[in-house]
Amino acid sequence: MQPRRAGTTGLVLSPVALGTMTWGRDTDQHEARALLEGYLDAGGTVLDTAGSYGDGLAEETLGAVVAELGVRREIVVCGKSGVRRDAGGVRISAGRGALLDDLDATLERLGTDHLDLWLVQVPDGVTPAAETLSALEIAVRSGRVRYTGVSNHPGWATAHLATLAAAAGLPLAATQMEYSLLARGAEREVLPACEALGLGMIGWSALGRGVLTGKYRRARPADSRAASSHLRGFVEPYLTDAAAGLVEAVATAADGLGRSSAEVALAWARDAPGVTSAVIGPRTAAQLESVAGLVSGEDGALPPEIRAVLDEVTAPALGYPERR
Repeated sequence: MQPRRAGTTGLVLSPVALGTMTWGRDTDQHEARALLEGYLDAGGTVLDTAGSYGDGLAEETLGAVVAELGVRREIVVCGKSGVRRDAGGVRISAGRGALLDDLDATLERLGTDHLDLWLVQVPDGVTPAAETLSALEIAVRSGRVRYTGVSNHPGWATAHLATLAAAAGLPLAATQMEYSLLARGAEREVLPACEALGLGMIGWSALGRGVLTGKYRRARPADSRAASSHLRGFVEPYLTDAAAGLVEAVATAADGLGRSSAEVALAWARDAPGVTSAVIGPRTAAQLESVAGLVSGEDGALPPEIRAVLDEVTAPALGYPERR
């Protein structure tokens, strides 16, 4: 494996992380075990989860599989808190009480005494950054968390919390943002903030919510997320004519290289400037096998000319004040 450090911290991540959003619901424990075994064999170390995934089922399944395999010390568990579902619907809170309650519930479901990386899943737009930071401090000083960071935060919010955290002597390790050929918005402000402040960047959904694999070029497979009642809304934003054009461009590049579309899309995201780790979320071991050669980071880099073309056709629009 070619490990990468998260920013200026001592946290080491594999170039490709394994997401668990479907675990416990679309991916049962048997399949999850096969996925984890295949991922570890390929050289991966980072398992990405959240209490909101399947209302805790993903964490329960991950905890059970890790215990079965006895690999807790071999992996980096990245958890996220701040989003929960109750009788009133989905609730978002970056407050101290909510975050710490969620963390304790996560640790219990995972069957572990700590998270290697703990992220505030989304900003709530209300809680002062100082209060959110106090939850991160308590978690680290109590030993329940090794490193902290944020997820889905805009550049200014990432920079604000990172600055406060550095002043408190507990610098943030990373931010996590959606990042793929279909979602390059992080390049406007988040990635520059990470570079300036010494944070790693974990890009989730590196395969464009599965769309960049080309599986939807002709139809919606019956077993796909786009055909799922609970994940259809997650995929549909990328089932557009504009996205279809990009999918064809990736497929053309893949044909020319003798590789799959998934390999091309993942290689692009994995090796993008500023990216520490790219998250993929295969539902089955067979899906993982198709990109397993890229997990360690040692193989699969795109030829510069192919990368340049994909960069050009997917570049995010920049205007005032981002354009320099």
